[in-house]
Amino acid sequence: MIFDDRMDRLKRRAELASGKLLPDMVLTNCKVINVFNGKIIHGNIAIDGGKIIGIGPYEAKEKIDLGGAYVAPGLIDAHMHMESTLVTPGQMARIIVPRGTTTVVADPHEIANVLGIEGVEFMLDATEKTTLNGFFMLPSCVPSTDFETSGAKLNADKLSELFNHPKVLGLGELMNYPGVIAGDTDMLEKMNMAQSKIIDGHGPELTGKDLNAYMINGVRTEHECSTIEEMQERIGLGMYIAIREGSAAKNLDTLIRGVDEYNKHMCMFCTDDKNPEDILKEGHIDYNVRRAIELGVSPITAIQMATINPARCYNLRDIGAIAPGYDADLIVFDDLNTFEIKTVYKKGIKVAENKNALFETQVIDTSNVTKTVKLEKITSDKFKLFLNSDIVNVIRIIPNSIVTESVTRRVYLDQDNNFKSNKLLDVVKIAVVERHKNTKNIGIGLVENFHLQNGAIATTISHDSHNIIVIGDNDEDMALAVNTLIDLQGGIVIVSENEIKASLALPIAGLMSEKSMEDVCLDLRKLREVAMSILHIPHSLEPFMTLSFMALPVIPELKITDKGYFDVKSFKFKDIEVQQG
Repeated sequence: MIFDDRMDRLKRRAELASGKLLPDMVLTNCKVINVFNGKIIHGNIAIDGGKIIGIGPYEAKEKIDLGGAYVAPGLIDAHMHMESTLVTPGQMARIIVPRGTTTVVADPHEIANVLGIEGVEFMLDATEKTTLNGFFMLPSCVPSTDFETSGAKLNADKLSELFNHPKVLGLGELMNYPGVIAGDTDMLEKMNMAQSKIIDGHGPELTGKDLNAYMINGVRTEHECSTIEEMQERIGLGMYIAIREGSAAKNLDTLIRGVDEYNKHMCMFCTDDKNPEDILKEGHIDYNVRRAIELGVSPITAIQMATINPARCYNLRDIGAIAPGYDADLIVFDDLNTFEIKTVYKKGIKVAENKNALFETQVIDTSNVTKTVKLEKITSDKFKLFLNSDIVNVIRIIPNSIVTESVTRRVYLDQDNNFKSNKLLDVVKIAVVERHKNTKNIGIGLVENFHLQNGAIATTISHDSHNIIVIGDNDEDMALAVNTLIDLQGGIVIVSENEIKASLALPIAGLMSEKSMEDVCLDLRKLREVAMSILHIPHSLEPFMTLSFMALPVIPELKITDKGYFDVKSFKFKDIEVQQG
């Protein structure tokens, strides 16, 4: 019976395409972007049952005149973490679909670090209830290293429970690149499981033989390139490059200059981590396309990078182009250069117009992914930092980058040899407090170039294990900020002079809110205003996302976990005090 139904469907499609039957709908008077040959076709698009039947002089039961507008395939985000939008998949879809993104390839390793497989299943189920193609890469590094405490650990056996899920495309970014190169058994087991699918890379600054060793067992993508040289070396070895434009890490302006006629088919776009404010203000993948065009890339090439290229990379056979048999996921716009999307169709149904969603967001059950901050209240003395010497190693923040530097500084000590912040020296305390198992682990370090004064910021968003990370110039404010997060069960808090100045509750795994993105954005805006006005953080610094990446021990050079300083280049812990002699 199933075979007969399939045969009937195939026969009907052939009859529709040949003109023997009338399709459900035809979009007339279109300028169709052909992503295969780079040409623009003037004609009609026939659609039936959510599929494109053909392009040409078709008639239909329903005609919609697009008035000579351009039509392109729906946009694809080649690598992103939905959790970074701070809202549920449904609330995210309500904003990004009207901006043209109809498909995302997501790695749910943020929530997986908190809740394991249960967190991944929540994201799969929640995305199924959206007007969005949500495909997933299974998290490969939960935790990202063994040098931090996460809420869960996912080995190959655990991941195999979901590996054959129809929305799972492969294995997510291999952040533990030293383990991959060294042939770590756990990493090899996961990579072996994924040999029939796609494996995403995450190997910043790898080159030469190390890069070969990293790629040899099937790594085929990279989103961590920060230089044209890195990009070109990887493309030459067969890697697809996802050019990232997020909130903290912005690589598009640099890398787009390396895109040419010979390598453009290997390039695509991603957001990776983009906060709600930037999405609402700039856009999503549509912003990447617009920015690429502004920087001199041809509009057709930019559209190919946002559609057919990622579709081919991830073997998504039914999307990414306007051609017979493809899903009718379409975006409509009037001007190739400004690329302002007017209308969005999902499987032939109009789902957005003038940046407004025409669909409802379903309510989802979050009861299994809340109450994840399992920590007792702490006292300010837990943040004391005793030093034998005033010469110390300091994390130096690089603007608009998640890469840091390890620098040596002379700092101020009080009469008991405890570190003391001084406004003349831009070095403040940073700490990671374990929040999943109440181990009482607190890693304490120092950070430069954050420019914070007169308070503290704390958040449960700290990549990738998502313990509490707190930065401040005094211990009392740091303790109050952490204790407030315990009460909120996750989020972002700013404290100054022992008073809570602003907060955002993120009760879903300590990472997401059920509020609308607009409401979350309002809370974030207040937090940012307080950070600038009261804590004196400059407008050029994205404080919350920058802070969240200070705990990621797989991005060079010096980071901090709940167990202390971590030197990413040597892949081992590092003392805060500079060793003499």
